[in-house]
Amino acid sequence: MPMITPGADIQTVLTTFEVTPGTCDDLLDELRDAYANVISNQPGFVSAALHVNDARTRIANYSQWRRREDFQAMLRTDEMRVRNRRITALCRSFEPVMVEVVAVFD
Repeated sequence: MPMITPGADIQTVLTTFEVTPGTCDDLLDELRDAYANVISNQPGFVSAALHVNDARTRIANYSQWRRREDFQAMLRTDEMRVRNRRITALCRSFEPVMVEVVAVFD
């Protein structure tokens, strides 16, 4: 369950992907499969969510990890190196950014 709480001892990663409407669903399929079969099974994984804009030109990914090192270790696995090459081929650009939750509004 996501822990969107200021000051939580969690590493939050926001990743945005720039895509074309023609590759949006392909990238969503790749990301869903990666989370279902690889990422969610990695040590330190807490939760994730995928979001897509109505023009289908941007995908945003919100993920949480116990520690920064857990996220980095997941990226270095052989499986994710292969998957990230496929992901890179499907988007114009993507950028993961580690952030701190500073405020939450309900």
